[in-house]
Amino acid sequence: MLVNSKTIFTFASEKRGDSDLGDQSPLFYYGYEMIEKGRIENAVKDFIRGTDLFLVGVKVSSSNRITVLADSKKGITIDECVSIHRHIENLLDRNTENYELQVSSPGLDVPFMVPEQYYKNEGKRIEVIDNDGNRFRGTLKNITSGGFDLETEKKIKGKASEIKDLSFNFDEVKSARESFVIK
Repeated sequence: MLVNSKTIFTFASEKRGDSDLGDQSPLFYYGYEMIEKGRIENAVKDFIRGTDLFLVGVKVSSSNRITVLADSKKGITIDECVSIHRHIENLLDRNTENYELQVSSPGLDVPFMVPEQYYKNEGKRIEVIDNDGNRFRGTLKNITSGGFDLETEKKIKGKASEIKDLSFNFDEVKSARESFVIK
């Protein structure tokens, strides 16, 4: 596979001749334009400006598989995902750009990627893994532009539980996600 600026060329080859180094010849050629991630991000940000929606992330694979993750404080609806999908499709030309497009919410198993997800989950139980690999569970609170507090509860045998607030800067957090307790 060759990458030339934004164009991807894929070749399949066949070994010819008796030597181990044999001649290589392309059996087929397929070229397509790779869609730029920034182009999709800007389109989505422009489209959702002025709404309660926020962009969580955009991924564009080398085969132009586009994944857009969006959300809002109350959760994103299917209709909102469809609207974003249609907006992106209107910007891209199927005749010149081959792509696969998926728009969805991040899902419960995806770690928080943007500060808005912390604000959305304020007051809820989350699990935090710090950069040292330590795991903490507690209630998310006091979110600022630089970090947040986690209210943890430590159960001590034969005594009342001890509640302790732990402070985290965003740059100290390897991952954070919503935590569920099944009773």
